[in-house]
Amino acid sequence: MQSYEKLLDQAFGKLPEKSESSERFQMPRAGILPAGARTIITNFAEIASTLRRKPEHLQKFLLKELATSGELQGNRLVVQGRFRSDVVDRKIELYAKEYVLCPDCGKPDTKFTKEDRYLFLKCEACGSRHVVKKV
Repeated sequence: MQSYEKLLDQAFGKLPEKSESSERFQMPRAGILPAGARTIITNFAEIASTLRRKPEHLQKFLLKELATSGELQGNRLVVQGRFRSDVVDRKIELYAKEYVLCPDCGKPDTKFTKEDRYLFLKCEACGSRHVVKKV
């Protein structure tokens, strides 16, 4: 019969490695590619997918916040003007705070529901509903 300490060491050896982050939701970072007087967000579709929102909604918000124009080209967003990645990342964080994260429990398990003329942010984790302003 093996000793208790040996068995315990074997059990700990079979456990998976502890992940670096305690959160399951990682805020996506923008991949920025400057192109002359334009800025290309190369991973725009991936960001929208991570946030579980339509790319058109995120695009409208970013263009309004950056006070510029732009267009979707496949999986990337091309905007007029030069923007640093930290500026775009802050705008994405603002979008997540307003349109993705639940104000009550802080989880990203939300979806949009429309009732009459109002757009609600409904949390699938805690069940709360909040009116959100349209972009």
